[in-house]
Amino acid sequence: MGPMTIPGLVLLCVGLLLLTTGCTDRGPRDASAAVQDGIMASTETDPVPHDGDAADDPAIWVHPKDPGRSVILGTDKKGGLALYDLAGRQLQYLPAGDFDNVDLRTGFRLGGRLVTIVTAGNRRDNTIAIYRLDEASRRLVEVAARELHPGVETYGSCMYHSRRTGRLYYLVTSKTGDVEQWELYERAAGVDGRRVRSFRLGSQTEGCVADDELGSLFLSEERQGIWRYDAEPDARGPGMLVDGTHGAGHLSADVEGLTIAHVAPGSGFLIASSQGDSSFRVYRRATPNDYLGAFRIRPGGEVDGAEHTDGIDVTTTGLGAGFADGVFVAQDGRNRGRNQNFKLVPWSRIARALPGPARALARAGSSQPNR
Repeated sequence: MGPMTIPGLVLLCVGLLLLTTGCTDRGPRDASAAVQDGIMASTETDPVPHDGDAADDPAIWVHPKDPGRSVILGTDKKGGLALYDLAGRQLQYLPAGDFDNVDLRTGFRLGGRLVTIVTAGNRRDNTIAIYRLDEASRRLVEVAARELHPGVETYGSCMYHSRRTGRLYYLVTSKTGDVEQWELYERAAGVDGRRVRSFRLGSQTEGCVADDELGSLFLSEERQGIWRYDAEPDARGPGMLVDGTHGAGHLSADVEGLTIAHVAPGSGFLIASSQGDSSFRVYRRATPNDYLGAFRIRPGGEVDGAEHTDGIDVTTTGLGAGFADGVFVAQDGRNRGRNQNFKLVPWSRIARALPGPARALARAGSSQPNR
């Protein structure tokens, strides 16, 4: 083929833009364009106990023997941490602190057995809250060996389980953009920790998620965009901007919650809460994290939509009736006259609504646990 002419190049870019939004050399545009608005939640949780801006971040625990008994954890940043069943009913509420973000990992050795560890950032006293999730009772049990105080003022947090070393880490973000990484380990009195890494983004950072399989860490710098870092504590390279809130970026500030939908080994989606336009932006999980599309959760039936969302989580593991292909959970910042809560959307509804390339990717592999 001969040299591409300027008009030909323009037509090629327009064609690719319509199909994949893949041409990045373009001017500012409406970040809310081409958003799938037809997705409805099927269930919502009981409201959190406190009013105002209280609910913040969810995490999903998949029951290893009976997926229908899986649990949604949700933070109440004005007072505690709640556990819900898949019908949204509150199972437990711990009035233990002002928790912003919550995360969990299975397979941590404690007391001679493998357990699920749950962590949350307590803004009340700037500590790392550490629990064990009891499989039989579906309740949280505190297992911190001592109070762990990060050297930054806690704002957000997440966890990372290294495939390379088998070690478990807690990451804490802050309003100043400072980030710390802590290794968690067992000692006689419970779970202890030590700081192993510090680095800094340019401004307020909260949301984060780690991809254990690929070794990536994603961070939401709220007014700027999503950054990708190496999740290993000995990494020293700079972060890479995945997507931004300015110019040709697809995000509308604030950029909030992040989660990863596993589809098959090495593939799936990175999903971000674009709070400024109440949408959820979808990217390819693998580097370079291409942008794939967006969706919103609208009202339907007795369940209202999700607006101004903070935290999100997802699993593509089947959880029985109602969530046979997994579930997406989103905090709802405007819960129709009641205290804030969390919306549960069958993953199949989102997968069917994604644009062509993303829809094909969603069908490419079998369901796998997120952690």
